[in-house]
Amino acid sequence: MSFLTLDLNLLRVFDAVMSEQNLTRAASRLAMTQPAVSNALKRLRDAIGDELLIRTAHGVRPTPRAEELWPIVRNALADLESAVTPESFDLAKTKTTFRMAMADAPAALWLPMLVQDIQREAPGISVRMMPLTTRDPRAILLHGDIDLTIGFFPGVASQLATEPSSPIRHERLYTGQYVCVMRKGHPLEHQELTLDAYCAADHLLVSFSGRAYGMVNDALAQLGRKRHILLTVNQFYTGGSVVASSDLLTVLPRHLVASTGRQDALIVKELPFDMPPVHVDLLWHERDARNQAHRWLRTRLIEATENAIGKGILQL
Repeated sequence: MSFLTLDLNLLRVFDAVMSEQNLTRAASRLAMTQPAVSNALKRLRDAIGDELLIRTAHGVRPTPRAEELWPIVRNALADLESAVTPESFDLAKTKTTFRMAMADAPAALWLPMLVQDIQREAPGISVRMMPLTTRDPRAILLHGDIDLTIGFFPGVASQLATEPSSPIRHERLYTGQYVCVMRKGHPLEHQELTLDAYCAADHLLVSFSGRAYGMVNDALAQLGRKRHILLTVNQFYTGGSVVASSDLLTVLPRHLVASTGRQDALIVKELPFDMPPVHVDLLWHERDARNQAHRWLRTRLIEATENAIGKGILQL
């Protein structure tokens, strides 16, 4: 392949298809027909000498070569866009799609407020929510799988503070605390929650991976104690529903209890042992730092957080 003869528009098509993982959605995003997108991909495949994208029943699947190329292409396109885009832009006319990753409970808190802002100020912006299945999202940000994420990522912010060369940027949104959650009418509701009583109970753990071990286990191990995890679930909403109708205990950040949708059926008690605070951070890649629509989105998420804290929606 000669780079001098490569049509750089093909890279825009490649980026859109990789982002959407679907030819129809990519065509809509690019204001092209699906046959035109397919033809552009064929030309790029011929130029690169790799299939790049393989059709599946649910869209397209990238080859290892495509996975390798995409972060480089995305960064280059972002730099070009930043260089040629005027400083002023019309938010109301901006058309773009952002991919965000959050657990179900934080998403339930932020998305209603964000949707109102988008419909009022930026109707051309779309958001695609992606599953958050890791406590360290740096790899998916580096690869370009998502544009930003909000969550509790233990140790990531402190590591980033010591790595000035890292392309991952972050901002602390707030700090919360872990609490013990049980149903109203639980045998322990009107008793002091002692360490013995806590360890003797059966427990539910919200675990993205399904692994029946969490930070609470570490805290208990330092005291020479253990707990029995009867059930793991991968959603806070599911966890709240199960705890509200059983004698299981769970540990949640205080600010997420309301997002379970079962707050009226649950009670909160302080834990009988120390737990580290819950730092909730906003993370993104520096390639998007100068993108004005991305900057608007980050600003709105930060403002929504501040408003939610001020109105008591986020109970810290």
